[in-house]
Amino acid sequence: MTDTSEFFDMNAAPMRIGTVTLKVRDLDAVSSFYQRVLGLTPVAESKGSATLGTNGTPMVTLHGDPALSRGDPRQAGLFHTAFLMPSRADLGRWLSFVRSAGIRLQGASDHIVSEALYLSDPEGNGIEVYADRPVSRWRDQDGNIQMTTERLDVEDLLKASGGTDWVGFPEGGSIGHVHLQVGDTAVADRFYRDVLGFDVAVDYPGATFYGSGGYHHQLAGNVWNSRGVAGRPSGTAGLEEVEIIARDADVLASLVARAEGMAIAHTNERSAVRFSDPWGTAIKIRK
Repeated sequence: MTDTSEFFDMNAAPMRIGTVTLKVRDLDAVSSFYQRVLGLTPVAESKGSATLGTNGTPMVTLHGDPALSRGDPRQAGLFHTAFLMPSRADLGRWLSFVRSAGIRLQGASDHIVSEALYLSDPEGNGIEVYADRPVSRWRDQDGNIQMTTERLDVEDLLKASGGTDWVGFPEGGSIGHVHLQVGDTAVADRFYRDVLGFDVAVDYPGATFYGSGGYHHQLAGNVWNSRGVAGRPSGTAGLEEVEIIARDADVLASLVARAEGMAIAHTNERSAVRFSDPWGTAIKIRK
């Protein structure tokens, strides 16, 4: 049996990802995709909107509007939403399922800290499905988190399933991180590190990975497709909001104090605060 103490406890982190909200042109098609391919189930539905998750916990909210313009992959916004599996066996089961179902993957990578598979939803919103490695394997001899992109041993991952079948998104899974497209990583650092209070876990060519509580990253920002861009035009499909959950009221209060001290625009709500990052991506932080 795997010792779960070897793995990062996301609920203990000062900040973790809650729900990701997407604006989509074809609500039925995109909602069906997340249910069929990722095994999410409806949590709440209304005219023009659907919230999907697992065991009643929301993970993705979709707002449908056929009048939206198609997103441009070079715009600021979403690079991918990353769904974290509770175990390597769960990831192996999902990989076996997508193979047998003929679902096309766009990549498969070994990142040292994790093993990851990549695809996109019907409107081009990036998706990562991954499982973490034990925390003890993340760091070098100097204690620094190490990340890279190497070939994933797909056949070995398939063996991890133990021959058992995928039966839907597993209990204990979550959105582990959200990776964003930004126009400038230094500007992103000043917002996500200096204002929101994330640590820079890893500097990578063209990208910064931001962690909370020692995790390799709950957020990331890259310029691989979007260097120098301004904000995404209104009325465009794609990322609408990232929700971040603060562990307690003190974390939220410290964040608000930093924002006020730096004269950063924000909106206070009951038990929550809203920001826009420098490219207009909405960030909601609640406890």
